[in-house]
Amino acid sequence: MTTEMTGKSERFEVQRDVAAPPDRVFALLCDPRGHVAIDSSGMLQSAAGEPVGAVGDEFVVHMDRESLNDRPMGKYDVTVIITRFDQDALIEWTISGTIQPPLRHLYGYRLEPLATGTRVTSYYDWSEIDPAYRGKGVFPVIPEAALRATLGILARTVENTA
Repeated sequence: MTTEMTGKSERFEVQRDVAAPPDRVFALLCDPRGHVAIDSSGMLQSAAGEPVGAVGDEFVVHMDRESLNDRPMGKYDVTVIITRFDQDALIEWTISGTIQPPLRHLYGYRLEPLATGTRVTSYYDWSEIDPAYRGKGVFPVIPEAALRATLGILARTVENTA
């Protein structure tokens, strides 16, 4: 696993090689319930909506901020909005929810086929956040370690399904 931090420490990237083909990994990442299943932060409680298949597709995630114990937000919903989509290769999204203006932080996965499976790169980018949130100690919302842990859960999930 490797880690890269770029853009004035406004982006985390972590990688992991997974023993599953890109299409299996990508299917999990397109399914709203897949996001909940692999989340290491504990914030994602459940999801509603159909699997995504294009830029602009959306689904709802029911969140619980108490798992981070950093802000008194309790339970709330966010809408996940797909911002980049390349079948079996790239999926990226932002969220919109109760906090306005929207935060404009991005999450995503890049997939590269390997002879033994897939190299999965997970990233979290807050370089384009709304100016209203700059300097307020809000970002990053999740630590880099959470991305790594989520990749571990992703690997366990896709490697154990046929």
